[in-house]
Amino acid sequence: MPSLELKTNVKIDDPKPFLLEFSKFSAEVLNKPELYISVSYDYNEYLTFNGTFEPALLLTITSLGNINPEANEKYSKALFDFFQKKLGVPGDRGYIAFYDPGLAYLGHKGTTFSAIFGK
Repeated sequence: MPSLELKTNVKIDDPKPFLLEFSKFSAEVLNKPELYISVSYDYNEYLTFNGTFEPALLLTITSLGNINPEANEKYSKALFDFFQKKLGVPGDRGYIAFYDPGLAYLGHKGTTFSAIFGK
């Protein structure tokens, strides 16, 4: 599992192709099978950053076992480059929050990943 929730004030006319590309890219960057990747896009025209409505974003990444300071630097660079290219949002116009809730605190298939992995 990783889950990537994107909030941005950049309107995407047809978000489906963007989201499929974002999913594939996220799997590569996070080194997780795309089978477990979930991405979402939330357009919010009222999202501000630094007191303006210029293109901006907020991204929350929830993932198990691969969130750490060194990896987060790599992820941040790759993702901000992606958003600059695809949405025109510069790296100084957003935040990425990295979150690893732990195996016992994430549910899937009617149980938790702790039970699935026997930990």
